[in-house]
Amino acid sequence: MEKKTEIPEEHQPVAEETPVTTVEETPIDPAVELTRKYDELNDKYCRLAAEFENYKKRVKRDAKNTIRYANEKLAHDMLDVLDNFERALIGGDDDLRSGLEQIHKLYLSILANNGVEPMNAQGSVFDPNQHEAIAYIPSESLEGVIVDEAIRGYTMHDKVLRHAKVAVSRGKEEETKVK
Repeated sequence: MEKKTEIPEEHQPVAEETPVTTVEETPIDPAVELTRKYDELNDKYCRLAAEFENYKKRVKRDAKNTIRYANEKLAHDMLDVLDNFERALIGGDDDLRSGLEQIHKLYLSILANNGVEPMNAQGSVFDPNQHEAIAYIPSESLEGVIVDEAIRGYTMHDKVLRHAKVAVSRGKEEETKVK
């Protein structure tokens, strides 16, 4: 009789099993896929619309603050003028004229730093875009030349803030001869 030798189990040949993978392709319902895409796009749209609304509110708030505080630098500079007025009022009469002259110079420099410049109308030709005639008087000057400035005009960056109120020459008037 033959003797059987037993092979331990771990050394036994193993039959390779090929894993059977069955991919069952479940058909995607077009209506479900369309609904999913719609929901995704709608969500993106709603978020974008909300972001845009927030942007509009922020821009509106920033514009409002810009307008509200546009003159902040000018107001701050004007406080120096106020301080000098208060010092001039406290000082004696001798210092009053000197103090007022200093305030006038400071005031003009603050206006110049903010783009406001006085017009020099005296002796120039009348221009209705810059001047307002309040008198038409005879003088030695040519007709249409400004001979007096009642109220000074001012410009801001080439725009007229206030028209100069002026007296305009009518020219020389000849005496009427009586015959």
